[in-house]
Amino acid sequence: MREKVLLICEECLSRNYTTTIKKEDSQLKTVKKYCPHCGKHTFHKVSK
Repeated sequence: MREKVLLICEECLSRNYTTTIKKEDSQLKTVKKYCPHCGKHTFHKVSK
């Protein structure tokens, strides 16, 4: 089963991306993605 989550920029705290993850892997993870508000690649953390 998959769960919808939001990815939040760690610098400006804007919610930029939505994605799905497995429920078993619902640990807090960080992904490096482009933030259009900051204008650069930053780490994004998983939020529910």
